[in-house]
Amino acid sequence: MAKIRNLEIDIESFSSVDLAKCGVYRYAESPDFEILLFGYAVDGGGVQVVDLACGEHIPADVLAALEDETVTKWAFNANFERVCLSRYLGLPTGDYLDPVSWRCSMVWSAYMGLPQSLEDVGAVLGLEKQKLTEGKDLIRYFCVPCKPTKANGGRTRNLPEHDRVKWARFKTYNIRDVEVEMQIQQKLSRFPVPDEVWEEYWLDQEINDRGIGVDMEMVTQAIVIDARAKEELTATMTELTRLENPNSVQQMRRWLSENGVEAESLDKKVVAKLLKDTTGDVKTALTLRQQLAKSSVKKYQAMENAVCEDSRAHGMFKFYGANRTGRFCLAESTPVLVKDIHGKVYEKPIEGVLKTDLVFDGENWVQHEGVVFSGDR
Repeated sequence: MAKIRNLEIDIESFSSVDLAKCGVYRYAESPDFEILLFGYAVDGGGVQVVDLACGEHIPADVLAALEDETVTKWAFNANFERVCLSRYLGLPTGDYLDPVSWRCSMVWSAYMGLPQSLEDVGAVLGLEKQKLTEGKDLIRYFCVPCKPTKANGGRTRNLPEHDRVKWARFKTYNIRDVEVEMQIQQKLSRFPVPDEVWEEYWLDQEINDRGIGVDMEMVTQAIVIDARAKEELTATMTELTRLENPNSVQQMRRWLSENGVEAESLDKKVVAKLLKDTTGDVKTALTLRQQLAKSSVKKYQAMENAVCEDSRAHGMFKFYGANRTGRFCLAESTPVLVKDIHGKVYEKPIEGVLKTDLVFDGENWVQHEGVVFSGDR
């Protein structure tokens, strides 16, 4: 049998950990993590799918190729496949397949100024075979926990036997993804990624694999202190205003109106202005509301979501996050402090930042050309 030189890979997997909130490293660490389907093609040949969920096994030569650094492995968003397969192969937390033998067709697309989603790249390049649009529904059905109902017998997960027709379509979807990824490489073959860019990508993967140490005791206690502070402030507000929910903008505006103060909104600027012109209980209530608004631990909660068993947060950077300049950016779901067009200041996930938002860079509010994430600006 000829030695494998190139391996194209696409997997479908299950985990009860929210991938978008926690990242692939924590996702693959879940006790119920499982690779369901392993789609692959060897040296540009026909695409095969291994139905791991139904008891099939990855061929021995393909399995060996995963750990063979002389075999080039390709995937779209290869970090996901590499980390998930590291867990499948039994590597402990903190140890991952060496990225040097991996290439990412999403990075190639970004290098060419193309979108960073498989579906959008296929559309832009006008590929003969496009990503199947029903994939999102199939992923929701098989890859994430389901809500227990009387109709589904109270189960919390959909297995292949629960819908054989959907499972057959899911396997077809897996095969098509591999085909689309191979077509992308064929289309872009005249515009290769320079070696130095691949070297930067491997360095990025090494940094993300190593992760960032997190003091979880501090994180946990910060969240506890925040909850206690909010509880005390809310109790004081309730006693002062007699409102059922003093955090409700509608209820608070009504209470202010009853006390002779009209407010169109209760955002940071409005509250700060009202504090200058009020006294007594109204001023006390507004001060308490201002203190409640300052009490935010979203960054600590994001750390808690992302941290792995080794007390490190992995995957914090996204290579070629800005596909016009090639610069790194923060990974998905990382909270960013923004100021919207109304002047309201709050945190939102990086992929939700709008072109009209100002972003705080640590010193100033800065404009930007729009965050590019997964192909969307």
